[in-house]
Amino acid sequence: EKRLQFSTRGTEPHQTLNLAHSPSPPPPENENSSRRQPLREAVNSAQCRRLVWDGIDYLMRLVKHMTTEKAIVRKEKHLEVEESSEAEEIIYKIEVPANRYDLLCLEGLARALRIFEEREEIPAFKWASIKHESMLKMHVKPETSQVRPFVVCAVLRGITFDEARYNSFIDLQDRLHQNICRRRTLVAIGTHDLDTLEGPFTYEAFPPSEINFVPLKQEKSFRADELMEFYKSDLKLKKFLHIIENSPVYPVIYDRNRTVLSLPPIINSAHSAITLQTRNVFIECTATDLTKAIVVLNTMVAMFSGYCERKFEVEPVEVMYSDGRAFTYPDLSLYDMEVPLSYINDAIGISLEANEVARLLERMQLHATSSVSSDNKINIRVSVPPTRSDVLHPCDVMEDVAIAFGYNEIPKRKPVSLKPLPLNELSDLIQSEIAMTGFTEVLTWILCSYKENFTMLNHKDDKSTAVIVGNPRSADFEAVRTSLLPGMLKTIAHNKDHPKPIKIYEVGDVAILDKLKDVGAINRRQLAALYCGANSGFELIHSLVDRIMEVVGTPFIPGDESTGYYIKRSDEPQFLTGRQASIIYKGKHIGNFGIVHPEVLKNFDIPDPCSFVELNMDSLL
Repeated sequence: EKRLQFSTRGTEPHQTLNLAHSPSPPPPENENSSRRQPLREAVNSAQCRRLVWDGIDYLMRLVKHMTTEKAIVRKEKHLEVEESSEAEEIIYKIEVPANRYDLLCLEGLARALRIFEEREEIPAFKWASIKHESMLKMHVKPETSQVRPFVVCAVLRGITFDEARYNSFIDLQDRLHQNICRRRTLVAIGTHDLDTLEGPFTYEAFPPSEINFVPLKQEKSFRADELMEFYKSDLKLKKFLHIIENSPVYPVIYDRNRTVLSLPPIINSAHSAITLQTRNVFIECTATDLTKAIVVLNTMVAMFSGYCERKFEVEPVEVMYSDGRAFTYPDLSLYDMEVPLSYINDAIGISLEANEVARLLERMQLHATSSVSSDNKINIRVSVPPTRSDVLHPCDVMEDVAIAFGYNEIPKRKPVSLKPLPLNELSDLIQSEIAMTGFTEVLTWILCSYKENFTMLNHKDDKSTAVIVGNPRSADFEAVRTSLLPGMLKTIAHNKDHPKPIKIYEVGDVAILDKLKDVGAINRRQLAALYCGANSGFELIHSLVDRIMEVVGTPFIPGDESTGYYIKRSDEPQFLTGRQASIIYKGKHIGNFGIVHPEVLKNFDIPDPCSFVELNMDSLL
């Protein structure tokens, strides 16, 4: 049996889908095998291997490697890797783009494969035919604006669950919560057994002491404030409490009989919990971001409306606000855009006819036809379905054409005109010169720990230079470096047993706070070189400065503020007093060099003396 293990790529932790297809004979039917059946129907073993390596790049953008479950366990336990046996299950570890929310569940993945293989038409999602007066209503009270102002809803009628479908339905909610919902801060999904409820519904907000209900998987009733205390010991739910914990009012959804449906974004009510016997599902998404709520609702109904009696048919719900505004959800309309055929061909570097482009886009789940504009230019009219919220611009359409055509099939060519940026040209020139003097290039992380950036360099943080990372995942990546020195000293520390002398250099970016920039910071290209040996090597670093200035055509003219460069005494804490200097270029301070202070070397556990130079390359242009 072979398995595909998919993960989303983005800022959030990786989420995986374990999907398998089996050669004959099939394994005994159980929960996992029935859950994997849609993928078996989508591709056979040979097709899957071809798709993994040659085909659907939107699914399989980066095939990391093939492995086995036993190999993963051995790696986690830091055991020696053994040869895998024929009986071991093979796993393809593949990354899925983080903005393809329709590929976060087995249903969407299998559908995408079938459509790409032209074995299935693109589904046409539509509203159920229902009179307006019969439509379910959700009334939104003005108090909700204090905490979560938006709500969107829909109903899946006549849905059929089995254990595999039910688990997939729950898993998709969890993955959406981790991804686009940003751990429920932007959107929270609630799903309910509609047969246990009675519309119309109301979305309200009350002080926590006034909300009382039996939460999911509990048997006794809790007040909302009691519930927050109760869930502080819950490993899964405690990380969501902060979203509303300090709000004066908590959001809550009621039905006509004042039965609580949910306390978003924390927990649903036990009264309306869905089960394998549920036939009608009411979906509500409360949000602080209406656009993302619409995308989330569309994804939920599009993925599972295929299990309804009337496939791909969704019953709409009218959301009514206290100021008289009314909206009907879900929004299943198609988004139309026109893309010039010439733009697609020129950007990819191919020459396709309009009908070929339209066929490739159909395989990517985009309805496409060709048209001729008034100036006789051929355009591709694309209708984007609600499942493809990632398509926002003609470049997205062009990318899908390239993916369906096959990146490996695009002919290689050299661009007609390609001129590097002046800063990159200068960087390459100076790197070559430094390498020819016997220095070895290193590449270090642009993120570093706060301590390495300041305390270990004998610097104090004046709060005006360093970009600090909010909520860092590791103490090693707390700040964006303001100097290349910490990374180079760490490199020396990890190679202190290497034969001396060690001569290394780096050309890289640092980030400095700048209130004049729209993002509040600016990147600067820096050049740094370090010599570590039995003696300080100060004269070598000094001569390297002279060589760099010679390469850029700048003479050494003491005291000249207009054409040349010179050095003067400096007092930087990372260098030894009296053994350091500033580099002045055309009247501007562009860098420093000197012998690294013994305390700094001790902080990085380096026993040998070091000399270091760092200068700003932008200033040399």
